[in-house]
Amino acid sequence: MDFTITKQVAKHGSQSIIILPKFLENDIKPSDIVEIKIKVVKRGQNG
Repeated sequence: MDFTITKQVAKHGSQSIIILPKFLENDIKPSDIVEIKIKVVKRGQNG
């Protein structure tokens, strides 16, 4: 399965995180191993 999503990086305490969209919950489970490629499309105001 391949998915392409564009997400804004969120903040969780002192860490930056990427939250998976809810529509993927049936396709991606917590024990799955996934490959993630990150490409910065646009810098945020604080970046």
